Amino acid sequence: MDTMSAYQNFSLVHQLKRRIRIVTPVLKNDPERSYIFEILLKKRPEIKKVRTTFALGSVVIEFDPKHLPKVNLLILLDAVLGNIGKSGKGPALYGKKMECSGPVQEIDLAVEGMTCASCALLLEMVLKRDPRVKQASVNFGTETLTVHGQLNKDDVCARIESMGYKAYIMDTLSQRKKMIEKERLRISAARQRLLWATALSAPVLAVAMSMTKSRSLQWLQLLLATPVVFWSGKPFFDKAFRLAKHRAANMDTLIALGVGSAYLYSLPTFFLRRGHIYFEAAAAIITFVLLGRYLEEKAKGEAGEAIRQLVDLQPQTATLLKNDQELVVDVDSLQIDDVVLIRPGEKIPADGLVIYGISTVDESMVTGESMPVVKTIGQPIIAGCVNGNGVLQARVTAVGMDTVLAGIVHMVDQAQSAKLPIQKQVDKISAVFVPTVIAISGLTFAGWLLVGAPVAFAFGNAITVLLIACPCALGLATPAAIMVGTGQAAQQGIYIRNGESLEIAAKLNVIVFDKTGTITEGKPKVSDFLNISPFSQDQLLMLAASAEHNSEHFLGKAIVDYAQEQAIGVRDSRHFYSSTGLGISAEIDGKSILLGNADWMDGQQVTLVGLQEAAGQLAGQGKTPVFMAVDGKAAAVFGIADKPKPQAHEAIAQLHKLGIATIMATGDTEATARHIAAQVGINQIVANAKPEQKLALIEALKAQGKHVGMIGDGINDAPALTAANVGFAIGNGTGIAIEAADLTLVQGDIAKVADAIGLSKATIVIIKQNLFWAFAYNTIAIPVAAIGRLNPMLASAAMALSSVSVVVNSLRLSRR
Repeated sequence: MDTMSAYQNFSLVHQLKRRIRIVTPVLKNDPERSYIFEILLKKRPEIKKVRTTFALGSVVIEFDPKHLPKVNLLILLDAVLGNIGKSGKGPALYGKKMECSGPVQEIDLAVEGMTCASCALLLEMVLKRDPRVKQASVNFGTETLTVHGQLNKDDVCARIESMGYKAYIMDTLSQRKKMIEKERLRISAARQRLLWATALSAPVLAVAMSMTKSRSLQWLQLLLATPVVFWSGKPFFDKAFRLAKHRAANMDTLIALGVGSAYLYSLPTFFLRRGHIYFEAAAAIITFVLLGRYLEEKAKGEAGEAIRQLVDLQPQTATLLKNDQELVVDVDSLQIDDVVLIRPGEKIPADGLVIYGISTVDESMVTGESMPVVKTIGQPIIAGCVNGNGVLQARVTAVGMDTVLAGIVHMVDQAQSAKLPIQKQVDKISAVFVPTVIAISGLTFAGWLLVGAPVAFAFGNAITVLLIACPCALGLATPAAIMVGTGQAAQQGIYIRNGESLEIAAKLNVIVFDKTGTITEGKPKVSDFLNISPFSQDQLLMLAASAEHNSEHFLGKAIVDYAQEQAIGVRDSRHFYSSTGLGISAEIDGKSILLGNADWMDGQQVTLVGLQEAAGQLAGQGKTPVFMAVDGKAAAVFGIADKPKPQAHEAIAQLHKLGIATIMATGDTEATARHIAAQVGINQIVANAKPEQKLALIEALKAQGKHVGMIGDGINDAPALTAANVGFAIGNGTGIAIEAADLTLVQGDIAKVADAIGLSKATIVIIKQNLFWAFAYNTIAIPVAAIGRLNPMLASAAMALSSVSVVVNSLRLSRR
């Protein structure tokens, strides 16, 4: 990383002609400042695009170098970041001061009462009218809401409830579990409502089909249809009325208008004994719609099964050890540093560290590791995993939404709630759909009257137009497929951070692989140690291990492990410095120690006389040479071997079958890279690649029109993972790599990349099928209804089944 002393507020990570990337502590983990920073920069016309990743403090900026020279841009960035860092608000640039009424925060809620996908779209539109809301996303399939804005949860809940919906907080998995229980109760209530509506509607339909004019039977129709309309159908009228107060409409509006018109039109006709009555149509419409929504709810329940399985891993209670007593408490009441007792066979209630006992823990549902993992004092445990035969005591290190399990659930939630680019066009159509249908219905009524048709006939066709239209199928086409696709991915150990990457993954035609820990096992071992210094083997190894003791790099850990195997201890180091992709420096016992690759030594002006030939031989054997210098003089070279993962060759072959080119980009030597690449079937390599070179490779491929995927696991891969069209992180890699990536492969199995791409392609196919059916249905059905070729009962049945068909079609993904 090139730290520029002239700019105090950031570090310049990479620079291209039209794009730069900086990392700054001012924005790290601060969404409010990140948002303000974006707003201020986007006011400049020379800034084309700003992308912030506040979890990393990372910013990628695309700019016009002709009108804003890079030097001027860097000065501007430094000034803006300096002002934000001091005040928390934007500087008074361009004559205006950026005002902020509160911190920008993310609010996640469950929403109850949505009856169709147009409800979700309506809630989004209403929320976005609030100037404090920066972004809002409502997902009908998962019945969740995510808002980014300068308002609190109470404000959002009040706005939602004013429109006739219910909002519930989901701050913990226990609360999420309670929402799932409510969903089951709601499905049960919907079933009861449907059964009553069916029982009352059946005689009404039977009388209508008998074509009898018996007055007593018509009275029976009125008496039975009335509770169907006003009790079974009450939710439709309630919702339509609340929406009307907000000058809004959705599918419930169409149903309420259709049913209400049919019923009210029939009342004077019944009492005056003149004309046709539509009691059977009103009752049947309610029944068919309730049937469709019940089936839809059941199908949605199946679609959300993957996330329910994750939520169910969280136990409801925990055994708290306090003052030598065992207390059974609600898991939500646990706090950090509490000590919990975990008996054999129990689920772990929170993330923690073992402080007493030894046992095996089944982590398969969270990490994908099939074999139980031995846990003893000092080792971490993960909430939701199942304890084996031993008794453990653990000190809690994370609770609530900070646990690993909650993070995974939140990641899946975000992916399922995301809007794909294809969905944005559908939303625009859905926004005007209901008003358009109401207008077409009115024109149908007026048109038939103008050609001399009876009022009853014209009225019946107008009602049919209202009922046959189905924005639900349009609105569900994409979310239903995303929900099933991301849920299926989660079951396969692929966690998707955003739904958009699910669509883009289908277009990938090049994948760039990191080597160590991605293609190889990431368990390197020292196989050779050549010492040309005046120090003894043990003394030199002690210096190397002491210097690498603070490093997180795989090669550094291999040297430390090698020293431990030789029973050589390590000493404290001073002035430790790590240069990503090159090496490290440190001071031990007054000696200056350098360890790293040839470029690192060359940059530190160390001549590698006596080591280069040995290093070449090691690299030719597929081993990575790591040079060591003491007080500026070459001292030794380590040969470190790391085997390819057993599934790597097959994974690469699968990608080649899909027509996807593969490239290995590694900081290792060319000889070592070629040796490993040949073993796994990769033909193209980029060796000695620093992080900025990996990033430049991604940018160059994208400039050629390629859709690029990047797979890595280290801190040095984070910039390239962020820049790629889709970034895949190895689940056992560093947290920064996982934060920067779009998809995480929990088991570290790169064969899952082909699975993810295959699932992406299948999901896109399902989405296109759903959209085709939804558009074709409405394109054909509305004109047919307008010309009088359908009756209201058949229209309501077709409308109900159209939504169900979209969800059922999406469920085919769960059989992959």
